[in-house]
Amino acid sequence: MASAVFEGASIGPLIDLAIQIDPSVLVAAFVGTALAFACFSGAAMLARRREYLYLGGLLSSGVSMLLWLHFASSIFGGSTALFKMEIYLGLLVFVGYMVVDTQDIIEKAHLGDLDYVKHALTLFTDFVAVFVRILIIM
Repeated sequence: MASAVFEGASIGPLIDLAIQIDPSVLVAAFVGTALAFACFSGAAMLARRREYLYLGGLLSSGVSMLLWLHFASSIFGGSTALFKMEIYLGLLVFVGYMVVDTQDIIEKAHLGDLDYVKHALTLFTDFVAVFVRILIIM
């Protein structure tokens, strides 16, 4: 519960800024995120068992690349193009994590791990990561 509270508190200023600019952007970003979540989680549920679990290493490399890009832009001065590349690459990586985490949860459930709170928090974290990036893009 504390993790969800801290995650919500950390994106609060971004949501406040979006409301001050245009409240309809917030709704559009939420609907877009919900549609992406439904489509990609649905694709993961309908895919063959453990088909997308192997993307985890590639996605971890993408997160590492995002970390180094952000680190380099903070040292050498960032540009608008680099920021947009970070946002779009981050969106791609975290949509991929939606698929991988959905299949991981399904696989863990087959093996008897039915901790639905932990699994819901994993998907909530993916949802928030995609929501933030879509909101920034809009």
